[in-house]
Amino acid sequence: MELTLPRSAFTPREVARAADLWRAFQDLAVGGSSSAGWPPARYREERVSFIVRAMVVVHHRETVFGEALRGTTWPSRVQRGVFFRREGRLAADGAPIASATQDWVHVGADLAPVRGSAALLDAFPEQTHEPPVALPAYDRIEGAPAHAFELECWHTWMDPLAHVNHPAYVGWADEALARIAAARGIDPCDLAPVAEEARFRSGVVASERVVVTTRLTGRAGEAAVCAHELATVDGRRVAHLVTVRRLAAGGDLAALLRDAPPPA
Repeated sequence: MELTLPRSAFTPREVARAADLWRAFQDLAVGGSSSAGWPPARYREERVSFIVRAMVVVHHRETVFGEALRGTTWPSRVQRGVFFRREGRLAADGAPIASATQDWVHVGADLAPVRGSAALLDAFPEQTHEPPVALPAYDRIEGAPAHAFELECWHTWMDPLAHVNHPAYVGWADEALARIAAARGIDPCDLAPVAEEARFRSGVVASERVVVTTRLTGRAGEAAVCAHELATVDGRRVAHLVTVRRLAAGGDLAALLRDAPPPA
């Protein structure tokens, strides 16, 4: 399917945010499901849904406003009729932009896992086109300090399942890293996405307060690898993310985040 990112997806550097590419992959998955006879309305009628439990995205290059993106998606694994894997690829002018592997769980109206119906399983046969994607290899960095910030979930962030949609978590992780970078004199707009991985434990709903704790944990070349733990203020673990970011203009971001102390 063809995709065009909205103007709101772009930073002051005129490149798309990672979280908005995650939203594009969600649109791609919905489009693939709809083309197989399962649009959102059918899930609502049958009181079932899919929720993301893990996702990995690798960025091949940044995309600018107005680029016509072509998305390709296919189901690549089905386990016990409950756990589904879907691949997604975004390209422009025949060149790759980003690749994603999404792990979904099929749930009932109470959001508990439930086996899909025969009609649903028939609609999503396993296909093999390309292998799943993974984070780049990296060298670990030990002993970096943890940084935390707290946010309150807005009612207007609720998605059709009445919780925060999964791409928002990537935005929260990037905001955490942006604050750390800014405190070290690095322009947050110069941070460029290389890859992300997220594993979700539970959903966040309106009015809940979430603490994002971020720590530099590695380096992939000159890119920085950061781990982000998300939990509610009462201690419920929400998600674990890993982001890999580089400086768009070049330079050793990992060294800058590791070595430069925060302002007093």
